[in-house]
Amino acid sequence: MKIKKAAVIGAGVMGAAIAAQLANAGIPVLLLDIVLPDKPDRNFLAKAGIERALKARPAAFMDADRAKLIEVGNLEDDLKKLKDCDWVLEAIIEKLDAKKDLWAKVEAVAKKTAIISSNSSGIPMKLQIEGRSDDFARRFVGAHFFNPPRYLHLLELIPTDKTDPEVLKTLSEFGEKVLGKGVVIANDVPGFIANRIGVYGIVRAMQHMEKYGLTPAEVDQLTGPVSGRANSATFRTADLSGLDIISHVATDMDKATPADEDFTLTDSFKAMVEKGILGDKSGSGFYKKTKDEKGKTKILNLNLKTGEYEDQGKVKVAAVEAVKGKPLAERVQALYTAEGKEGDFMRASMNDGFWYAAKMAGNVSNRIQDIDNALKWGFGWEQGPFETMDSLGVQQVIRNLEAEGRKLPPLLQAMKDSGRDKFYDGSQTVTPAGEPTEYKAPYFIISDLKKDASKVVKKRAGASIVDIGDGVLLVEWHAKMNALGEDQLRAVQDAHKLVQDMGYAGLVLGNQGDNFSAGANLPLILSQAQADEWDELDDAIKQFQQVTTSMRFSPHPTVSAPFNMALGGGCEFSIHADQIVASAELYMGLVEVGVGLIPAGGGTKEMLLRFTDQLHPGQQVGVGLLPAVQRAFELIGTAKVSTSALEARKLGFLRDHDTVVMNKNHVIEGAKRAVLAMAHDYIQPVPRTDIPVMGDAALGALKSALYGMHEGGYITDYDLVVSEQLGRVLSGGTGNNRTAKVSEQHLLDLEREAFLTLLGKKGTQQRIDHMLKTGKPLRN
Repeated sequence: MKIKKAAVIGAGVMGAAIAAQLANAGIPVLLLDIVLPDKPDRNFLAKAGIERALKARPAAFMDADRAKLIEVGNLEDDLKKLKDCDWVLEAIIEKLDAKKDLWAKVEAVAKKTAIISSNSSGIPMKLQIEGRSDDFARRFVGAHFFNPPRYLHLLELIPTDKTDPEVLKTLSEFGEKVLGKGVVIANDVPGFIANRIGVYGIVRAMQHMEKYGLTPAEVDQLTGPVSGRANSATFRTADLSGLDIISHVATDMDKATPADEDFTLTDSFKAMVEKGILGDKSGSGFYKKTKDEKGKTKILNLNLKTGEYEDQGKVKVAAVEAVKGKPLAERVQALYTAEGKEGDFMRASMNDGFWYAAKMAGNVSNRIQDIDNALKWGFGWEQGPFETMDSLGVQQVIRNLEAEGRKLPPLLQAMKDSGRDKFYDGSQTVTPAGEPTEYKAPYFIISDLKKDASKVVKKRAGASIVDIGDGVLLVEWHAKMNALGEDQLRAVQDAHKLVQDMGYAGLVLGNQGDNFSAGANLPLILSQAQADEWDELDDAIKQFQQVTTSMRFSPHPTVSAPFNMALGGGCEFSIHADQIVASAELYMGLVEVGVGLIPAGGGTKEMLLRFTDQLHPGQQVGVGLLPAVQRAFELIGTAKVSTSALEARKLGFLRDHDTVVMNKNHVIEGAKRAVLAMAHDYIQPVPRTDIPVMGDAALGALKSALYGMHEGGYITDYDLVVSEQLGRVLSGGTGNNRTAKVSEQHLLDLEREAFLTLLGKKGTQQRIDHMLKTGKPLRN
């Protein structure tokens, strides 16, 4: 079974965004909705859905051009077009009768091999297929995306007892490999996995907040990043989701679940919904955005006692302040055992979550790792509930639950009886019944480095070299933000030597952290500059250039596997690799001008070389070179960062032979395959010595443009200083009034000289210091 074309029925916020994600993956989509009698355009709703997706922020499309893959239509004129679609997904109103009526129409026209799915967040799949043929039921499986579909990794697949296993397998692989989703298999029960447990957590947090006298802002401090949760924490998440939606789901859950699960909403929550205070969609919820007299956005907090919005300033919670900067396990342990009302709240809320997740094992899903993954991928948690219990000690959690008088769910009773203190123990985990079973990482992760260190060949504090099989080595950086320092550079050098000495096929540069690399170690660079350690800095930059360019000029193939942020030096390492296998969600750029520097790890040189090579041969002389110089100057001088790998290709960071993978967990596997594909007949490249440059002619043109921008107020005084240094490198140096040919090393030397010149200036040091203190660029 292959999915080559899809149809989405329902062009609302969710349906249009799902269609956009299909288009992002290169899948042609038919988007249908009803006909509005008062609109002359019968496709009005489908067209409006696409327009909304194009304007959405964060962007629904990775590249606006992908919208061309979506064909719009309506359910009266175009339903017959479903005969050409391999997957039909509905995202219409959450009413069972409407869905059943739609399925009757779809079955009459869809081809007999098409997979049929509902994106319902709560209506049981078995009810939707009542009255349908056995063949239709065999091809039917729930497919519940989370909003926004591009950014939230989770896709819950919900088979019925009639779903063909081959259909489930096909859609699982399509979701993971083509759409880039993290797929979990949920049972056909109310709320499925993530909403069942997640909404329970929000409802119980509301109850405990009022019981212990905390405010929504205080609870969000406790249940946000400090606890390994998303920035939106509890009540900001509620505002984003819509309080009416949470109320609807919680009310349905309360009716459909046993009394001991308690989805009861507080009176204050009900009152907010009754008043139309629904979160972002209504303009206010637990929080409200407003502007001060200077037009600056302010966030007001709702006082639940008075019903008024207040400027509470920056809310600080003592228990949170006490654990900032500590590892996650230490933070969670400290919050779980904290004293006072904050500790009481955290224990009550966390114990609710632990008890409920254990109770749901075998109910919402048959694997505990699917429950952990659903909460991580759907709500942005760093750890799932079972992983968190492991970090606290399962037996301690059990003692705490029993001290509260709770009846242990079967899974926790089995853990107590066995004395096991971890759900995940090396290569084992447990079943919902508490029986040991083999731990299976999601199949698309080539090497679950977080759980298996047995393949580590060499390790430093900030980097590891890992044997990922089939004769391929992986250099994995694991520093904070994967900032580049001595450990990271040495690891690459060590890996090159190991490849040659031990006969490996080649090298992959990648990791399983939060980001590929945020660039150079700025605190170290600033401290050396302030200490006047210029010889040491010169040597360090030479070493950095040698290591980045070694990605190209080695006797074996190298492949970079960037994802999320690949900035500054992280970008420079990648663009020097023989090939890039990039995650579709790639924020890549040479951003050094933001701290008053220019790229000096070969980035400036490489972009000039690439853009010059892309010119027609007749343009690679004299003024014909100027468009390439200008293109590189604009890219680097404005610190452009791609918002996706598709845009990174347009900007020039990715070449034609570089590949894009929708699922970031596939990039290391894809990079390994790329190394093996090149290894057999690999020929070591040699540095170029034939790069045409314009010298003074290019520099003069750039300075003229810069002068106009400065006079117009578009760039600052110090922007002008930095830009002139960048222009000098891209011109190939001064002294040439005609086209000359220079080497890569010549451009690298110019990069290094410009970098050191700027680093010695007060303006650059001020920019670096400001960035380190505020995380924002200084416009001096």
